[in-house]
Amino acid sequence: MSRSRTSVEPVRPAGRLPVPRLTTTVPREFVHRAAVAEVLLTGWRRLGENRFAVSAQWPRGHSFFTPVLGTQHDPMLIAETVRQVGSLLSHAEFGVPLDYRFVMWHLDYRSHPEHLAVGWSPAELELLVDCSRIRWHGDSFAGMHYDVVIRRDGAVAATGSASLSCTSPKVYRRLRGARQVRPPADLGSPVYPRHVGRASAFDVVLSTADGAAPPGRWRLRADVRHPILFDHPVDHIPGMVLLEAARQAVLALDPAAPVCPVALSSSFHRYAELSSPCWIEAERGPADASGACDTRVTGRQDGELLFSCAITSMRRSE
Repeated sequence: MSRSRTSVEPVRPAGRLPVPRLTTTVPREFVHRAAVAEVLLTGWRRLGENRFAVSAQWPRGHSFFTPVLGTQHDPMLIAETVRQVGSLLSHAEFGVPLDYRFVMWHLDYRSHPEHLAVGWSPAELELLVDCSRIRWHGDSFAGMHYDVVIRRDGAVAATGSASLSCTSPKVYRRLRGARQVRPPADLGSPVYPRHVGRASAFDVVLSTADGAAPPGRWRLRADVRHPILFDHPVDHIPGMVLLEAARQAVLALDPAAPVCPVALSSSFHRYAELSSPCWIEAERGPADASGACDTRVTGRQDGELLFSCAITSMRRSE
């Protein structure tokens, strides 16, 4: 007598539940970070030929990008998120080898402060990224411009853009030469931390230059021991250090008035060397009817322009 076959559901071992989809960060190497804790991006997928969806998370508290007045995510997290997006897509989608070197030529952002409040859980973000002006050297990706829209709970929390180029280790060595990285032995006396929105002198990147500099001018303090600003060894001062110097310069112009850098536009012109003094200068324009104020910040080294930055800040009440 033949026996009919029936399908049988596999028996799940007792005590084992279905595994939900888990959140992880993207590989740290894709965003040029040595510390996993400093990786802000959590995933990505391609939507079109040069359009991508990227997910990110901002922590409720961060050791360096501290909440503004304890209530809002630091807008400089936007700048770091935009920076990481370019590195991620270059490696993961455009095939750039991990040992290639990157140069950021410009980085901008504009925030919507009403959507930057620190909540009861980390901020979960969805980014829409459009890449354009893509350059190739033969079959090798050489650079691009990209625009980013950052949404939180469906609302636009910020927009940003950047442009970058990348070179092989061989080309980079030819450009930079056999350079000895010798940070200055004397970083100079830090500006009073509270005057630049910091609690610790270790986080201050501006020096009073022993009082010799005129108002609105400081020497850059690039401390390579800092675990966030110098996450890994480099042969020059990273662009994010220069942007932090610009932010601190805006605050230092009027230490008594807490301000929030709601928008930033920056251009980088050459490498900032660790071994030579870099001077930061800031000049504030008049405030408009809403209280927003534009400040132009420049950095110079050995008589040459390193970077220029315009920051729009808004006064905040304590």
